[in-house]
Amino acid sequence: MKHIHFTAAPHEDAQNAFDELTALYGQADLDKADVIVPLGGDGTLLDTLHKKATKDIPVFGMNKGSVGFLMNHYAAEDLPARLKKAQLYEIHPLRMRAKTCDGEEFESVAFNEVAIFRASRQASKISIYVDDHLRMAELIADGVMVSSPAGSTAYNFSAHGPILPLSANLLALTPISPFRPRRWRGALLPQHHEIRFVVNDPANRPVSATADSMEVKDICEVTIWQSRSIERQLMFDPEQNLEERIINEQFVI
Repeated sequence: MKHIHFTAAPHEDAQNAFDELTALYGQADLDKADVIVPLGGDGTLLDTLHKKATKDIPVFGMNKGSVGFLMNHYAAEDLPARLKKAQLYEIHPLRMRAKTCDGEEFESVAFNEVAIFRASRQASKISIYVDDHLRMAELIADGVMVSSPAGSTAYNFSAHGPILPLSANLLALTPISPFRPRRWRGALLPQHHEIRFVVNDPANRPVSATADSMEVKDICEVTIWQSRSIERQLMFDPEQNLEERIINEQFVI
């Protein structure tokens, strides 16, 4: 049997599942684990990818949260057999470099998306560069985001961005409530491109940036690219693999 390290969200359902599973299968130390099994929702899985997972330890999430798009269904029985049959997917996160108006720089990674938002009652004004080429002189909107394929079904989809299959090798550039250009729906970009957002009039129209759960306030510039040097492995039951979920999600009404 694989050495399993369990982790769980703090709410009661996830903690009860943690107690049940560790009683059945034990709890391996993280440095001796063959697989990590987070119990909760997608937020718990993202936290695990950031804090516990490495490229050598795959993650098999089980849903004890609300949405759990990136999670497998919860069942206590036959977990070793499920892990043996599970399909493996390699994902690479986005990297964010955010520069504040005071000149400080912050870097982080995001497995879902990097987004920038207005931080006042006024809409943000943002210039968009792709590989240092100015593509849009000014987007007036609540914000804008860059999403990875794995994260395209999350906030990106809620903002009317496209769902991206993992094999598409694309990034989704999606505006958030655009005012001008009013009908602009965003762009699809090959994953090797670098995207840079420059905030116009940040003193009067302050903007914050987020990379998954990390937030940086009062930014003037954000640069985003996909990191090929960082990788994580997600495991899914073969009957409900991630590619199938992404395709199926596009037909849900």
